[in-house]
Amino acid sequence: MSRLRHIFLLLFGTSILISCQDQPSQETSPAVLRLTLSGPAKRFCSGIWVSEREREEALYNSVLWNEQLVSDYEAGRLSFKVEESRRVVTASREGVSASARFFGDQGCVILRPETDKPMFVPREVSSSLPNPESTFWPMGDKVPEVLPSEIDFDLLDEAENVLFSNSLDRRAALVVVHKGQIVKESYSSGAHADMQLESWSMGKSMTATLIGRLIQMGHLELWQRAPVPRWQNTLDDPRGEIRIADLLRMSSGLRFSRESGSTPEQKEASYIQGQDDHRMGYVAPIDVFQFSTSRELEHPPNSVGRYRNSDPWTLGLLVRRTVENVLKEEYLTWPQRELFDKIGIRRFVAETDIYGNFILTGYNFGTARDWARFGQLYLQEGMWEGEQVIPKDFVEFVQTPAPGWPEPIYGGLFWLNTADQSGRGQRIPTLPTDTYNAAGAGDQYTYIIPSHDLVIVVMSHRGGASLSPDRRTREHKALGLIVKSVNPEWASD
Repeated sequence: MSRLRHIFLLLFGTSILISCQDQPSQETSPAVLRLTLSGPAKRFCSGIWVSEREREEALYNSVLWNEQLVSDYEAGRLSFKVEESRRVVTASREGVSASARFFGDQGCVILRPETDKPMFVPREVSSSLPNPESTFWPMGDKVPEVLPSEIDFDLLDEAENVLFSNSLDRRAALVVVHKGQIVKESYSSGAHADMQLESWSMGKSMTATLIGRLIQMGHLELWQRAPVPRWQNTLDDPRGEIRIADLLRMSSGLRFSRESGSTPEQKEASYIQGQDDHRMGYVAPIDVFQFSTSRELEHPPNSVGRYRNSDPWTLGLLVRRTVENVLKEEYLTWPQRELFDKIGIRRFVAETDIYGNFILTGYNFGTARDWARFGQLYLQEGMWEGEQVIPKDFVEFVQTPAPGWPEPIYGGLFWLNTADQSGRGQRIPTLPTDTYNAAGAGDQYTYIIPSHDLVIVVMSHRGGASLSPDRRTREHKALGLIVKSVNPEWASD
């Protein structure tokens, strides 16, 4: 029996399971209930010790995602225990509990029921960069006092007011960079410039960048077959045809169910019958890399594009194997040395599973300024202070529509704003069609707009029980105003 299968059996037993959500039903078994609790425990843990937020604010803005969770918490049916000395958060309901523990620079990790220890050795991640307060942006936080005269700052102020006008949106940050200079910066909902903010699936684009860095270093190739041992070492395994490019396009064809977009038949074929494969890494103490690569092929590679965590988790395995087996370096500290230090990021918290694998599909935290630096790297076509950090053609690849997707909305772990001849695909009408972006749940966006030399970062707390119904409309209006502030001829609505 595989290690992964053994863990699942310990969690679930042999029963047929219902869908795993943060909101349990009367039919929920103790094992499944534990999974519904692990996410809130992890989120609260990260809010307290990674983001260092006020507990009540973090609880209502990022932990209690729906009205039922709020009701259960306020009625005492759902409770949280915070152990300061051990840095453990335990969520409990109906006599069942799940815990997450803070492990320094690896953030908070979901624990197994029987232990509070991880299956890896946590590492301190340190930066070699100088004091940011005495170093000019973008390598530091010091910004010039004189701002460009050609920008319409009244329009930027209007954009800020539109974006932050309703507190129900839970907007945390806005950073606008034009021609490499910060021209607008605002924070709300308890956030500030130094706060490590929940970034969610923007981390998928960070995974792409780590792959790009290894390609630039000559250790991987974009179009090579993915060097996954279990695929390449097995005779006639069809998964051996999956290329790194296919994984970047989320077009691997791996069978991977998701709550939305999967048929009942596909859910029945999940690794654990009836469960959502896409979410398992967020709620179960498993090896996410082993999990993603264990799934069989459902479609030929590069034929069907679907938003699934299987592909970025598999790319994460390639990063880890290359760093450890080829470079012979420490995996947990490598991104800081080879990427973050190069572009002025002093601390980016990439949380891990219990085996020390980065879960960069959602469990990651960065400041709004750091995401602006990230966007600037792509705006500069992978060049930073005279060094080609990621290949120029890789930057071109990630913003090229993936052929397997039914609409031209996805590239290489980046979302696109392209439009075909019929007009399909222009997701954000107030932004130029050359815009592409990292995106995460709860309205986390890093927009890269080459035609206007712009990077726009919008970050929000994941969302509580209520959200304003017109938040997307106002967000799009604000984005259009920002573009118009640097180009008076732009039609902002």
